[in-house]
Parts: sequence; C-alpha cells; structure tokens
Amino acid sequence: MNRRSLAGRLAALAAVTATLPGCTSDGGAGGAAPPVSAPPGTTAQRTPDSGGTSARTPQGTLLVTDFGSDTVTFVDPAGRGEAADLGSVRVGTAPYGIALGDDGTAWVTTAEGVAAVDTRTRERTALIPYRTDTGPVTTGEYRGGGMGVALSPDGSRVYVGVNVPGGKGTLEVVDTGLRRVTVVVPVGRRPFDVDVSRDGRHVYATNHDSFDVSVVDTGDWSARRVEVAPYGTEGGLGSWLKPHYTAVRPSDGALLLPFEGERLAVVDPGTGRVRIEAMTANTHQHGVTAGADGTLYVVGTGPIDPAEDDGPSLTVRGPDGGERVIPLEGPHETVTLSADGGTAYVSGGFTRDGYWNGLGVVDLGSGRVTRLPVGERPLAVAVLGDGEPGGA
Repeated sequence: MNRRSLAGRLAALAAVTATLPGCTSDGGAGGAAPPVSAPPGTTAQRTPDSGGTSARTPQGTLLVTDFGSDTVTFVDPAGRGEAADLGSVRVGTAPYGIALGDDGTAWVTTAEGVAAVDTRTRERTALIPYRTDTGPVTTGEYRGGGMGVALSPDGSRVYVGVNVPGGKGTLEVVDTGLRRVTVVVPVGRRPFDVDVSRDGRHVYATNHDSFDVSVVDTGDWSARRVEVAPYGTEGGLGSWLKPHYTAVRPSDGALLLPFEGERLAVVDPGTGRVRIEAMTANTHQHGVTAGADGTLYVVGTGPIDPAEDDGPSLTVRGPDGGERVIPLEGPHETVTLSADGGTAYVSGGFTRDGYWNGLGVVDLGSGRVTRLPVGERPLAVAVLGDGEPGGA
C-alpha cells in the first residue's frame, strides 16, 4: 500500500487540478424537497425512435451509453473496426447509466429523463421526465439529470440518482409498469452510482461530492447518511479523494468502495461501520463490479500525480484479498463482466476530458487486452441476452 501522507497527496492534487479538469465539483449550495408522491394522472412521455428494427439481438451483444452524444450503441464485442458497431438509438442528451431488465428493456439515465429502450426492436419506447428540477438540459461533467441507476430485484421499480448542479441530489423511483416517477427521496451530491440490496429492502446511492452513501429504506423511503471518506474530507468539493462507484458483495451485502488503488472501504450498510483494507494498484480508481463468486473488478483511470501514481489498470481482487493488476492502455471508467465471467468490458469514456472512444476487452484468463473503437465517450456497458425475455 502506498503510504503517502494526506498532506502530500492534497498538495499534489492542488497542482494537478490547477491544470487538468477532473473529479471536482462546481460547488454551490442547495437542498432537495422531502419525499413526495407523484400526483395522479402523471404519465410517461412516449417517444418512439424512428429507426426501430425487428432484428434479433445476438447473445452477448453490448449496449453502451454515448455520454458525448444522445445515443446508446449496440456493439458486437467479437467484431473488429466498423463491424463491431451494430447501430445506435437516440435516447436523450448525455446518457450516463444503464439498468437492464429481464424483459429486454434497458433503462437509460440522460440529462432529459429516463429512457426506456426495447433492446429487441432497438427503439426508444419512452422518455420519463424527472420530478426533480435540474435546471437547463446541458452536457459535460457537471450536467444535471440522471446518473447512477438500478432495478429492483422484481423489476417493478427503477431507482435513479439525479444530480442537481450546485446542490444535493435525489433518488427518483420510477414505476416500470406506469412509466412515471412515483417517489422522490433527498440524497447527497452527485449520485454517481445506485445499487440495490439482494432482498430489495434497501437502495444505496453513492454520492461523489458529499463523501457518502445514502442508505434508502424502500419500505418507508427514509434515508440514512453513511460517510465514506478513508482520506478524510479535507479539500471539500475540490478533492479527488471521494467515492465513485460501489459494488455489493454477494456473500454478505457489504458495500465495497475502492480508493486510489490504496484503500478499499468495506461498509456495513446496517450499522454504518466502515473498515479499510489495503489495495495495491496505486492509481485513481472509479468503476467497480463484483462477480458471483465475490471477486472484485476495479478500474484504475490513471495517475492524479504522474510522478507518484501508476497508470490505468484493472484490478482483479479475489475474495481472500489477493490482487492481480492488469495494465490498460489509456484511461477507462466502468467495468462490466460477460455472462460467463471470462471477459471484462472496460469503457474508455469519461464525463471529463481525457476520454477515448472505445472499450478495453480484457481476457481475464490471460490478461490480454484488446482495444475496440466504438461510441462517443462510452460510459456504461450492459451485456444483452439473445433478444428473448430473461436472456440478459
């Protein structure tokens, strides 16, 4: 574990942030309204895409959000060059996250609302507006609108972390049958990620700019704040040492949040206790996912301070804490596993400058990495099934 002092780290961050856009905040203050129910008669805005097709989606096809555009792109991971791009569907400005339902519907968060995409016909079937006032529709790192997204275990609800520029965010609950927002819950600032407990009783919003996770009870919609700040909160909104994405450990439901390739925060969401374990990659870490066996996959986007930090990488951390670090060529953001767990798809897009338009395809057995050019700032990746319900 790299044991640099926090003071030294902050000094390095100050020097870097003076010249490079990064994981900072536009500041400001604000709040969110208490939980409210949607009024009767609220309906989804249904906007079919004109480019729909009845073609089946082959098993293992990827669906990628194009944060630098207004589309999601279907990708053949075995394709090469232009052959890998299977076409795109317009969903809304600056799409961020994807949650995939067993019925083949992909729920995509955008700056304008939550888009529902039928992955079999490849068309947008709805654009559901937010209840939260996020200001003008914009693009870029600090744009308002949906960020993290997750589905309830029974598929009846979509949980969306909504960013409010300059203020606290909200968790919006979308009824997938009614296709409208039914509940709004205040959470922290810039909810990068949203996860759900295996029993569906709790939703976790990972709030980047407030150094915390909001634990939301789906029974009464109450929320508890759990601070997750293994380096402290010094530097405030300008700090890079903040949480980004969370994985829920299958064995016990613990929340796993990596920091800087140095520290893994293990959070008991029931008690709020945070335990720190050592990590080895020594790189600024973002995306994370957990395999069915508890193996953790963590994306390192690259150095904050090139004089001290290592480059981009994918950490494969076993349930026993042993780590294998696979170098990546160029920065990456999120990670998704293939259905058989043998391949990791790592997105090259960022919300900030420094992105590249493609995916890293990592053979987890050999460690071999293939770069697959596709998309426009590709950010989130979902692995689709064979076009039939339940095939995701």
